[in-house]
Amino acid sequence: MTPGYEDLARAAHALAARVPEPLAGLTQLAYNYRWAWTPDGPDVFAAIDPARWEQCGENPVRLLQETSTQRLERAARDESLLARAQAVQARVREDLERPAAAGPATPDNPAAYFCAEFGVHKSLPIYSGGLGALAGDILKEASDRALPLVAVGLLYRQGYFRQRIDAGGWQHEYWVDTDPERLPAALVTGPEGEPLTITVPVRDIEVVAQIWRVDVGRVPLYLLDTERPENDVPARWITSRLYIGEPDMRLAQYVLLGVGGMRALEALAIDPGMVHLNEGHAAFMSLELARSHGGALADGLAAARSRTIFTTHTPVPAGNDTYPADQVAHALAGLTAAAGVAPAEVIRLGRTRPDDEGEPFGVSQFALRTSRAANGVSRRHGEVAREMWKDLWPDRAVDDVPIGHVTNGVHVPTWLGRPMRALLDRHLGDGWMERQDDPATWAPVDDIPDSELWAVRNEQRADFVEYIHYKSQSDRLGRGEPRAYVEAAARGFDPDALTIGFARRLATYKRLHLLVQDAEASIKLLANGRPVQLVLAGKAHPRDDDGKRMVQHLFTFKWAQEVGGRVVYLDDYDLSSAARMVRGCDVWLNLPRPPLEASGTSGMKSAVNGGLQLSVLDGWWAEGYDGENGWALPGDTDPDHGAQDRRDTIELHRLLGGEVTREFYDRDADGLPRAWLARVRASLKTNGPAFSATRMVRDYVDQFYGAATPR
Repeated sequence: MTPGYEDLARAAHALAARVPEPLAGLTQLAYNYRWAWTPDGPDVFAAIDPARWEQCGENPVRLLQETSTQRLERAARDESLLARAQAVQARVREDLERPAAAGPATPDNPAAYFCAEFGVHKSLPIYSGGLGALAGDILKEASDRALPLVAVGLLYRQGYFRQRIDAGGWQHEYWVDTDPERLPAALVTGPEGEPLTITVPVRDIEVVAQIWRVDVGRVPLYLLDTERPENDVPARWITSRLYIGEPDMRLAQYVLLGVGGMRALEALAIDPGMVHLNEGHAAFMSLELARSHGGALADGLAAARSRTIFTTHTPVPAGNDTYPADQVAHALAGLTAAAGVAPAEVIRLGRTRPDDEGEPFGVSQFALRTSRAANGVSRRHGEVAREMWKDLWPDRAVDDVPIGHVTNGVHVPTWLGRPMRALLDRHLGDGWMERQDDPATWAPVDDIPDSELWAVRNEQRADFVEYIHYKSQSDRLGRGEPRAYVEAAARGFDPDALTIGFARRLATYKRLHLLVQDAEASIKLLANGRPVQLVLAGKAHPRDDDGKRMVQHLFTFKWAQEVGGRVVYLDDYDLSSAARMVRGCDVWLNLPRPPLEASGTSGMKSAVNGGLQLSVLDGWWAEGYDGENGWALPGDTDPDHGAQDRRDTIELHRLLGGEVTREFYDRDADGLPRAWLARVRASLKTNGPAFSATRMVRDYVDQFYGAATPR
C-alpha cells in the first residue's frame, strides 16, 4: 500500500457520509480516475444529476458533494443505475487488484515520472496542452500495463489560464482558483495526522511544501503545494499558475519540482529505481540525487545519471528555457551552499560550451548532461535533436549523438468515441485493447462492413455538430456578437457535411495563417456545392502576441459570405473539447513549419476514431503516412518561409478542393463513399497499432527503463 492511500480512503469515507448507502461505493470510485476510462464510468456519474455533472466540470467528488439530497435519493432508488455502478466498480476493483508486471521497475523500486503538467482529466486543471495530455496518457497506460510507476508534479492552485476571445478575435486570459478539497485528491498526512511536508531551498529561503495524492488507476500522482502558513506570499505563489512567465518564479517552480520532488519521494519512503524526466523542467532533481549520494559533485552526478532518462519534446528555441548564469546561481544558492558546491560547477553543465561564460544556462543542456539516456518523441525529431545538440558531444558524428527516439502514442480508451469503441469491440475480438499495439489485432478492420463504419462516423460527427450548435452560440453571445451571427453556426453547421478540425497551441510555427493565406480560395471552398465546415481551437501563450494576432487575423473574415455558418472558433480549448473534436472531425489538419513539429498527438487521436489526416510530413506523420491512409504536405525545410507558405497554401487548397471533398461526397448506389472508407480502413490498420500508448510505453520499458548503453 503506497503512501497516501489511506488518506484517499478517509476522504472517500467522509464523502460517503452524505450519500445514501446504495451509492456509497461511488465515493471510493470518485477518488480514482480509473472510472474515467472504464466503459460506462462517466455515464454512471452523469446519470445522478446530468446538469450538475456539467456544472462541476465532470468532477465526481464535487458531484457527490453538491448534488441535492433529493437527487441522490432518487439515484439510490434507480435499480438500473445501481447495477451499472456496481459493474463499473467491479471492473475497476478487478483492474487494481492485478499483480504488478515483471520488468525493470518493481513495486519496491518503481519508475518515477516527473513532469510540470499532467492532463489526466478536465476536472484536474494542472495542464496546458500536448505535453500534459501525453503525460496523462502515459500514467493511464502504465496503469493498464500494471507497470510499477509513481508520478510527481505540482498542484497549481490556479492552473493554466482560461481563454476568452473577444469580437475582434483578440485573446484575453483569466485564471480560476481551484480548491483542492473539492478535487479527487487527498493531502498526504504523517503518523500524527498532520500534513506531511518537505522543505526546499529556493534562493535564500526555505520553502515548505505539502503533498497531495491523486490516483490515476494504479499510478499514484504526488503533487507538491506551497500554500502553507510557513511560507510568505511569493513562496506560496510558486504553485499558483502553470508556466508563470516571470523568470525568477519559473526557476523557483523548476527547483521545487526537481529538488522538492525527490525530497517528497524520500519523505514518502519511495526509492525509485529510475527517474524519467518528461521535458527538462524537473532537471534539478539530479542535484538532489547527487547531494544525497554525498562526496564530490561529479561522483554524485554520476550516480544520479545512472538512474535518469530524459525526454526532450521540442526543437523550438522557446521551448528550451535558458536563463542568465547569475539568475540560476541565485535560484540554487541555498542548495549549492548546503552541498558545498560552487555554483559555477552547476552552471557549466547547462552550457553547450561549458567554458563560455557569456552563454546562458540551458535547462535542456543540463538535463542532457545529467541523464544516462535521452530521446526525442518521433523518428524525425530524434534526427533533429541529434543535429540540434551535437555540440554537446563535439567528438562525435551527428549520427552518433546519443539521443534516440520513442514516438509518442495516445491512450486509446481515453480518446475513443463510444460508437467507434462499440464497433471495434464487436469486430476486433475479446481483449483487443490489451493487444492494440499488434498490427494483427487491427487486421479484422477489413471485415467491417462499409455501412457500419460509415454509420459510426456519421454518429460521431452528428454528436459533435450538436455540441458545436450549443458551444458556438454560447461563445458568440459571450463576445457580444449580433444575433444573426450568433445563430449562423446553429443554422449552417450540418451533421452530414465534411467537417475539418484544426486545434493546437497557437504558436506561429503551427501556421494557422495558411488557412487564410489565400482567403478567396478558402471562402470558395466553404461555399461550393459540396459543403465544407471548419472548426478551430487553441490557445496562445499570454506573452505570445504574434500567436494572438493569428487568431485576430482570422476574425477579419468572419463577415464574409458563408464564414459565419461554416467556420467556428471554440473558446477555451481543453481536454473535454479536444475529445469531442478528434471524435467528430472527418479531417484533421496539421500545418507546422518543418522540422519544428516534434511529434503531435491530436492527429493520432483523430485517426483511431476514423478521422483522416491532412498534415505536413513532420513529427509523427512522417512515420505514419503511407500514401493511402490520408494526405500529406511536403516536409522539406526552406529558409524562405514566404515561398514555402505560398507553395503549401496552393497544395492545401488543391487537396481540400479536389481529392478530399471528392472522395467524401462521391457515393455509390448505397449512399456510401467507398474511396473515403478505404482510406479510413487503411488509417485504422496502420495508425491504430503504431501510435497507441501501449506501443509507446512498451518502447520506453524495453529501450530505456532497463540498462542503457553508457554515453
